[in-house]
Amino acid sequence: MFKPFILLTVFLGMVNIKSCEPTSPGEYKTKADAPELFHKTAGQLTQFIIHDIFKPPVASRIYVYTNLAAYETLRQQYPAYETMAGKLKGFKKVPSPEKGLEYCFPLASIASYITVSKALIISASEMEKYEQEIYQQYEQMGTPEEVMSRSIAYGQQVAQHILAFANQDNYKETRALMRYTFTQEPGSYQPTPPNYANACEPQWNAMRVLTLDTCNQFKPKVPAKYSLDTSSEFYKMTRQVYNISKNLTEEQKAIAYFWDDNAVVTNVKGHVSYMDKKMTPPGHWLAIVQTLAKNQQLDLMKSLQAYTFTSIALYDGFIACWDEKYRSARIRPITVINNMIDPEWQPFLETPPFPEYVSGHSAISAAAGTVLTHLLGNNVAFTDSTEYAYGHGVRSFKSIKEAYMETSLSRVYGGIHFWDGSFEGTRQGEQVGEWVWSKLSEQQENKNNIVAGK
Repeated sequence: MFKPFILLTVFLGMVNIKSCEPTSPGEYKTKADAPELFHKTAGQLTQFIIHDIFKPPVASRIYVYTNLAAYETLRQQYPAYETMAGKLKGFKKVPSPEKGLEYCFPLASIASYITVSKALIISASEMEKYEQEIYQQYEQMGTPEEVMSRSIAYGQQVAQHILAFANQDNYKETRALMRYTFTQEPGSYQPTPPNYANACEPQWNAMRVLTLDTCNQFKPKVPAKYSLDTSSEFYKMTRQVYNISKNLTEEQKAIAYFWDDNAVVTNVKGHVSYMDKKMTPPGHWLAIVQTLAKNQQLDLMKSLQAYTFTSIALYDGFIACWDEKYRSARIRPITVINNMIDPEWQPFLETPPFPEYVSGHSAISAAAGTVLTHLLGNNVAFTDSTEYAYGHGVRSFKSIKEAYMETSLSRVYGGIHFWDGSFEGTRQGEQVGEWVWSKLSEQQENKNNIVAGK
């Protein structure tokens, strides 16, 4: 009568014993070397950055230190990939792992990435919950307990080295500097609707650069002089923004909205207003890195190289761009058009709270895209669906350059930038990207095992 139950119990016990048998070293290492868990972790950090509403320049700072930590940790397993020590200003080699001991470096790299993340974001407790879930997955791979403990400890050790480096970048000092003082000089930047917010990160050019010689190394040409003379270049550009906005095609609207990437957008309905949180421009580009890495089936180390090089380009790109923004302090289209042409006019996109010249999204997109093009190739076609969850649709591109050039167009279509602000931003970003690539790729170009990365 009870024999079926006894047999089932014995069978389940056998299955349980089988499932608890240790995985061979080859099996767990193969699973750990797969890039999927790192991609997942990178995506999780972006979700916390969105939730915490970090400004785009600050988001670039978070991304660069987290990716640098993971890269420097994982390269201990891949010595052909060079350290960033000596390539980044003030950055010294991370501590070495103990010789003769076994490590799971993919796990260590995620531990370092998460440890740095927790120190830089607001949602640290939520990241800690995610951290425990990730470690459980390494346990389920069959990673030996002592290897897990040792690897996590090493990742945390590298993270502390990175955080000490981050602590010297002037970020804390810029928190204590005075807010931006608006002037009444004609053509100068003024607060913009709907929130009339304080200017975003006016002292960002005081941040330590990583590869650039100085924050103004790639100083854009002087913007068109402010003038309401109908024959002036500035007035013609203003009219151009206005006329384009009045005749936007559905495709132009789709392009503008796709690349919006405003961290917070205010929606006003009658007397009620509410905010939508969205991905920042650096978050969007690192999501593109993930898409490209998956499409090209890059291994974990090559993926981390792409994340890290791109985040360095984004970080230095923001510093270079912000230096120009608050030097020229140029007025936004909405201010000129409302005051001089049409008081009821509204741009298709919400104007972000910082000066117009040059376009930040154009600059950092070109910087990131230039580095990625060097790393992955000139004609890398891809479909970007990273912001589909935010209602921004899906777009396909024949190359990385086509994507970042479209970013520049989007700012004019959105009514938030003049033509020269958009495309001088692209020019500056390409210059930054070329410089970053030249600094990071020194002595690496002839290493075929790195270039392949598959």
